[in-house]
Amino acid sequence: MIDLLALCAFNAAYAHTIDSDALEQWPDYFTEDCHYRITHVENEREGLAAGIVYADSRAMLQDRIAALREANIYERQRYRHLLGIPLLEQASTDGAEARTPFIVARIMATGQTEVFATGVYQDRFVQQDGQLKLQSRVAVCDSTVTDTLLALPL
Repeated sequence: MIDLLALCAFNAAYAHTIDSDALEQWPDYFTEDCHYRITHVENEREGLAAGIVYADSRAMLQDRIAALREANIYERQRYRHLLGIPLLEQASTDGAEARTPFIVARIMATGQTEVFATGVYQDRFVQQDGQLKLQSRVAVCDSTVTDTLLALPL
């Protein structure tokens, strides 16, 4: 059975991977046929599937990281995630659904730090080869205004 402690540990490792700039490891948190999307609360409420960021496979996530490292030009920045305790909505031996609130601070190369995003992860987890993986993560941001510097995954 997937439990709350396992979800907390997973989310802590996930956030650490992004916050420590180990982005090449980030896609490993997802299944091969995953769904990852960043959207905002109004789009989600209206049932609009398009997102600010959209991927429907681990390969797309890997491509996103490769583009960040090799092709995209953006102001260097890093994140610091603060995560709430997941609300476990459904759990079984092979899967779970949960919602986890988040706050992401963005730290620019100048040292300027600001709250960048707040919202909730809407997740579907599966057990795969003895490891917890995300089958789906939708980051629903509270604000409908999206900063054009959304480069790193949330």
